[in-house]
Amino acid sequence: MSKRIRSVALVGKGGSPEAEVIARQLVDQLVEAEIAHRLEQPVAALEAIRACDLCVVVGGDGTLIRAARLMGTSEVPIFGVNAGYLGFLTEVPRERAMLLLARVLEGEYQSEARIQLRVRLVREGQSLIEEDVVNDAVINRGAFARMVELRTSIDGAEVIRFRADGLIVATPTGSTAYNLAANGPILMPAMEALVISPICPHTLTQRPLVVSDRSKISIQVMESQGELLLSLDGQTSSPLQTGDRVEVERGKTRTWLVRNPEVDFFEILREKLRWGGTA
Repeated sequence: MSKRIRSVALVGKGGSPEAEVIARQLVDQLVEAEIAHRLEQPVAALEAIRACDLCVVVGGDGTLIRAARLMGTSEVPIFGVNAGYLGFLTEVPRERAMLLLARVLEGEYQSEARIQLRVRLVREGQSLIEEDVVNDAVINRGAFARMVELRTSIDGAEVIRFRADGLIVATPTGSTAYNLAANGPILMPAMEALVISPICPHTLTQRPLVVSDRSKISIQVMESQGELLLSLDGQTSSPLQTGDRVEVERGKTRTWLVRNPEVDFFEILREKLRWGGTA
């Protein structure tokens, strides 16, 4: 998926001096390429942003996820420049940003499709929330360390009742985020699969589960001792009650990430996450 770029949206990490400096440099480059015009007070409607050919993100992974959610169903490819702490999804380092962006503007790039999740919160038969997420849907406790019991079904068949501090349903993209911290497996980014990982399970035999992306996952809150929250991509959260049901399935749209041709997935794992290292 590549084409010559004629319009660009730029999303930066708020409050970051480094991101601001990089963004200004990239804007100057876009102006010089006659793709952008400098405005004294730039204002862009959401519809106009989603109609762009490319979204340039300057920040960290959280900024990229926010931009992907902002793009909605438009499937605009995202070019991520790292100005954050980790930069696992924002693959392009600052010093290579202008050179690689110039190639992208000429259509010399490859983008990779990442599946999304469609998540619904159902209470007493009514859908309260319905959102698409890039990384994960997380059910976790609030301020107090209390156990929760979650009845988990796939395609209508009950799989297990997790007794844990919470539960994560992640895409392959999200498998290297909270899922990995909870000892879940790493999935290759282009895989069409989902992973279900309990958070601190109270029984050691309750382990993460990888399922088909065609699966329809239903998680019902059977018992919760204390506050319980549903967090989507770490961007929004909603309180849960006993009896609530969280339904998760593959979303209808995808996130397209422009790949940095100078690195591969395993190199990023080794460099950013120290994967496979001895210390």
